[in-house]
Order: sequence, then structure tokens, then C-alpha cells
Amino acid sequence: MDMLEETEEQTTQYTIATFKSTRVATGHSIERMPQRQLDFRVAHRFGRVNSGAYEFFGLDQSNIHLSLEYGITDWLMVGIGRSSFQKVVDGFYKLSILRQSTGKKVMPVSVSLFSGIYANGLKQSVPNYDYYFSNRLSFVHQVLIGHKFNELISLQLSPTYIHRNFVETPFDSNDIYALGIGGRVKLTSRVTLNAEYYYRLNPQSEFATVQASNPLSIGFDIETGGHVFQLHFTNSRSMIEPGFIGETTGEWLKGDIHFGFNISRVFNL
Repeated sequence: MDMLEETEEQTTQYTIATFKSTRVATGHSIERMPQRQLDFRVAHRFGRVNSGAYEFFGLDQSNIHLSLEYGITDWLMVGIGRSSFQKVVDGFYKLSILRQSTGKKVMPVSVSLFSGIYANGLKQSVPNYDYYFSNRLSFVHQVLIGHKFNELISLQLSPTYIHRNFVETPFDSNDIYALGIGGRVKLTSRVTLNAEYYYRLNPQSEFATVQASNPLSIGFDIETGGHVFQLHFTNSRSMIEPGFIGETTGEWLKGDIHFGFNISRVFNL
């Protein structure tokens, strides 16, 4: 029997559902849309909880991001979106290059490459300066490295590079380097506890226009049929990478916390 088992052809078992959604919380996860599936996403961030009763603890204020994300193949996904924060229009692709697997082919991690381009849509009035369209652009590149330990726990690392074509002063850096870490713990068959944190690696000048904080998000994923609801608390009001990694000003210890949610609805085309 041992000899027969040795001669049997092994198969490869690929790991699935490392995360429930294409986002850990605000940032991208290694997951992508399968071929011919379209994800319509609505992301919402309210104002700061510590703004008090007059602002209904932040619920009177809001930022919205709408996006359409499509699986061209089972390993390539593209998306477009528009955010009310700075009126940014964005586009991206996510490419899966490795998948965690066991059996004939053993691969300990899943790896995806993410690149996005972002155009600031705010009206600009810079005195004595020719403001070109290229000044509006920012670029983000990430390597998403994920591992599913078991049915309960998944972890992801996200080395990140951001380039901004235009910054307001010489003290503001055009380039931002950051390392993100995110994870999830499965609570039930349909609910997970998620958290993510991005640490900026290059130091900021004390004279920079924005003294950015490191973004931290904690929340829950709730799966209900064709929908995935993500409810979380974060110190960032932006939902795009240049914003929440590079321009977060809130601090958790001071109560600068925003409640937010993402709603994902998938359509088969």
C-alpha cells in the first residue's frame, strides 16, 4: 500500500479566502476578483467621534469613495474609483504572482502586486506658478504578501512606495516609504475581526505642511450572501493610499477616531 501511495500523482491544493474581501480594512488585501466578476464598492468614513454632540459624534460629516473593480482573469484585477476626499479619481491594477499552496506544489505565501494612479480634482490656485495636470498625480506601488495559518488566522505584510508629483513646500517629501501589517481572526463562519497598521519608514521634517500619523484600523467583516460588510474604526478619513498612508492627521489616543464602513456587492458578468 505504501508503494501504491508513492506512485499516485499528487495534486496541488491552493489556499482560498485568506481574507473575505479585496480590502483588509482600508488597504488592499491579496484577494482579487475572479474572472468576469464585477465588484461595486461603496466606502464611507464619518467625521471624528470626539467632535462632540453638535456634530452628532462625527455622523454629520462624511467622505465617500465609489469604485468598480473587475476580474479580467483569475490573476489580474483592475479598478476605477472616485473619492469625495480631495475629489480624487483613481485607477489601479492588482496582479497575483504567487498563491499559497500545499501538495505537489508547496508555496508558503500568496503574493500580489498592486499599482495605482491618483488624480487630485480640487481647484488649484498657486500664485505665480503654472500648475500642470501632472502636478495632480500621485502613484502607489505595493507588494502584498499574505499567509493563511489555518481557518482562523491570516496575516499580511504590505511594503509600500508612494510618489507625489507635487508637494507644497521643499520640506514635504515627494516620496513616502511605509510598511503595512494586517490580519484577521475568524470569529464565526461569516464574521471576522480585522486590523491593519501602516508605519511610515522615512522621517518627516518638522516643517512639513502635514504632520502625518500612522494609520490604524480595527473592525469586522460580515458576509451575507452576495454582500460583504466591513465595519471599522480608524484614525484616517481618506480611503485611498496616498491619503490614509501619507496624510492621516488623527491620533487614536486623542480620540481622533472615524467610524466607517465598506459595502461590497459582486456581480457575475
